[in-house]
Amino acid sequence: MSEIKIKTGDFVNVIVSTSCESTCIERRFSKAITVNELKGKLELMTGASQQTMKLSVFDKDDKQVCCLDADDKLLGSYPVDDGMRIHVEDNFMLRKQLDDAFNVQKFELSQEEYAQRADSLKAYLKQNKLGKYSEDEMERREALRKREEELEAEKLKTCEVGLRCEVRVPGQPVRRATVKFVGKVNFKPGNWIGVQYDEPLGKNDGSVDGVRYFECPPKYGGFVKPSHIEVGDFPEEEFNLEDDEL
Repeated sequence: MSEIKIKTGDFVNVIVSTSCESTCIERRFSKAITVNELKGKLELMTGASQQTMKLSVFDKDDKQVCCLDADDKLLGSYPVDDGMRIHVEDNFMLRKQLDDAFNVQKFELSQEEYAQRADSLKAYLKQNKLGKYSEDEMERREALRKREEELEAEKLKTCEVGLRCEVRVPGQPVRRATVKFVGKVNFKPGNWIGVQYDEPLGKNDGSVDGVRYFECPPKYGGFVKPSHIEVGDFPEEEFNLEDDEL
């Protein structure tokens, strides 16, 4: 007698409810996502915090089936079927809802005062070592910061006024230019490279907020971070704008 195998679908259609809203939303989720990834999607839908929300599953008779309490487990590993309801509970979202309902007067805190509060989201994340307060995350950010500093120091050694370069800012086209300034500026912290582009693709004439750092025609000047500069043999490109002869 052959073995009978039962295969469920790869997706599940559920109802999403929250403690702060009377209405529910029907959504379809892949069973291959983790509970943490599900929380990320629910954060966008409900406004609850991914770090603090709690998820409970109820069947069609409104009886609780389980709690999605292991962030690294797959949604499909829980007994969640079509038509069930995932309820999102989040104390921070509930508190905001109550404040809005009773028109609680809002007040602003300084960063120092906010840091001293024990009931803030920041305090909760620090106490539970979540988000940017996770030791692994802090180590990753520190390693990234050091690497960026090392890269910037290496770039600064090669950048000298008068050298040719290419400006390679992520998300923007590569532009050729000449280095015109290297050092600190008044409008932003850190070291900056002032360049004169070969074309009028810049934002200034070498001056910003009334302070002149170098001379160049209007719209030819710009300032970029050292990590976005590549110094080398980059001659000016010829741009023939004349009509071809017939």
